[in-house]
Amino acid sequence: MSKVCQLTGKRPISGNNVSHSHAKTKRRFIPNLIKKRFYIPETDEWVTLKISTSALRSINKLGIHEYLKKVEKGGVYTGIKL
Repeated sequence: MSKVCQLTGKRPISGNNVSHSHAKTKRRFIPNLIKKRFYIPETDEWVTLKISTSALRSINKLGIHEYLKKVEKGGVYTGIKL
């Protein structure tokens, strides 16, 4: 299962753990992803998406249909018929 948000495209990035002695070791910063089912009343269907929690906050603010239209206008292919 890939760790990529289907709507925002957030993915793991790499960085360093820095100890008290300032020794650096590699680490990964993994996005906070959840698997969530949404009901889209305009198309009368359920959709399961793996999204970041920041995308979920935006969906709660705008609504799923408006957010998907906004994302697709920005050039992200969601694979959902609107």
